[in-house]
Amino acid sequence: MRRRAAMGGAEAAVRVDGRTARAERTRAAIVEAHLALISEGDLRPTGERIAERAGISLRTLWTNFKDMETLFEASGAELLRQQDAAFRPISPALPLARRVDAYCRQRARLLQLVAPSARAAQMREPVSGQLRRNRLKHIERVRDEVEHLFAAELEQAGPQRGQVVDALVAASMWPAWSMLRDGLGLGVDQARAVMARTVAALLADVAVR
Repeated sequence: MRRRAAMGGAEAAVRVDGRTARAERTRAAIVEAHLALISEGDLRPTGERIAERAGISLRTLWTNFKDMETLFEASGAELLRQQDAAFRPISPALPLARRVDAYCRQRARLLQLVAPSARAAQMREPVSGQLRRNRLKHIERVRDEVEHLFAAELEQAGPQRGQVVDALVAASMWPAWSMLRDGLGLGVDQARAVMARTVAALLADVAVR
């Protein structure tokens, strides 16, 4: 009896694990479909189009995600994961000019990675609390990097430190990049050069105080 009960418990655990794995694969397929549609230019994909792309029913989509807000949360987490995978640490021990160059090259690369999703988010952010929360996560990551990478220079800013950090973050985020790329029509290298000039000027201003 005990052996049969143990075997039954093991089989039940396998069934549960199997269902969990299938649910995770389904959720991943939905997120992948959502991001793929956006990357292809469909900046407001409907549930129907996402389900079709993922190869599932609309009912399955809404079984896994109760609404678009929960899907935005999962897609935002996947974007952060992709950025983490593409991120390469920069040594704070490098000379300032090399740090600025490496930082702006990396920011340009990461911003290009999220460009389609950032454009899509801009359209829906006014009515989506989750997209605003996603944006704040990106801002905090950039702020942490700026404070770590340029700690020596920021230490010289005194009471203006917070303002300088805010300026560096603002120069490094999607709205500024969108202005350079979409508003002014600059190529990636040109836009990166403008970002580097801005970041270098902000830090040089601190150094001469």
